Amino acid sequence: MSSPPPLAMVTGASSGIGAAFARRLSRDGYRLILVARRANLLEDLARELGGAETLAADLTVEEDLRRVEARIEAATDLELLVNNAGFGLGGRFFETPVEGHTRMHALHVMATMRLSHAALGGMTARGKGGLINVSSVASFSQNPGSVSYCATKAWMTSFTEGLHLDLLSAGSPVRVQALCPGFTYSEFHDVMGMDRNRIPKFMWCTAEDVVAASLKGLAKGKVVVIPGGFYRALAGAMGWIPRRVFYRMAIVYGRRTRRIRPAGE
Repeated sequence: MSSPPPLAMVTGASSGIGAAFARRLSRDGYRLILVARRANLLEDLARELGGAETLAADLTVEEDLRRVEARIEAATDLELLVNNAGFGLGGRFFETPVEGHTRMHALHVMATMRLSHAALGGMTARGKGGLINVSSVASFSQNPGSVSYCATKAWMTSFTEGLHLDLLSAGSPVRVQALCPGFTYSEFHDVMGMDRNRIPKFMWCTAEDVVAASLKGLAKGKVVVIPGGFYRALAGAMGWIPRRVFYRMAIVYGRRTRRIRPAGE
């Protein structure tokens, strides 16, 4: 008797990198649990894929987060969890409503931690599985107008590396990865109101290429995956740039992307 196909859960699956993960994993033969706030888009994607379980949930809402945790804990054959749900904010920290920053920390930090905990308990007991936390190349820097985003993504990358060390110390074969993409074509930047034309074309990646790099890296056991040679070089250089120079570069970058506006504008 043949075993059933592997099971994966993807959060933030309704668009962008999450939808690209869902499509790729479906082609690779996974059964899927798709999680996102927008039920209609989840249902559309499930039909496109020829069937998938959908779970409409806002992971910043305690009741919804508990439902997703419970579904993970009930999935005794879960082999992959992709914590992809996330969003960005534009504007200086002290000039934007605190509610948005609170939601971002709840989603990027608390939801990631709790869903990771729910998944890894079963995976380590079974001695099989993988966890991908979708962080960002922004986790290696800080930018004006993106204070909470960079900070929470830095937490995600550090958290994932810590999980890797915990798993190594326990002798577990379960793999974890911090996926750190740069600018990726999706609605993410549209929601933020960012003008893509202000970013050089060579800095953009497709969601499909990001997912391919992630899964290739996971198969090789790479803990931190940065898709694209430019971004790998950039992340490597960040540790060598003097902080005073970095601060000046960050201000120029913030103005170029319109995350911040010059004083008086």
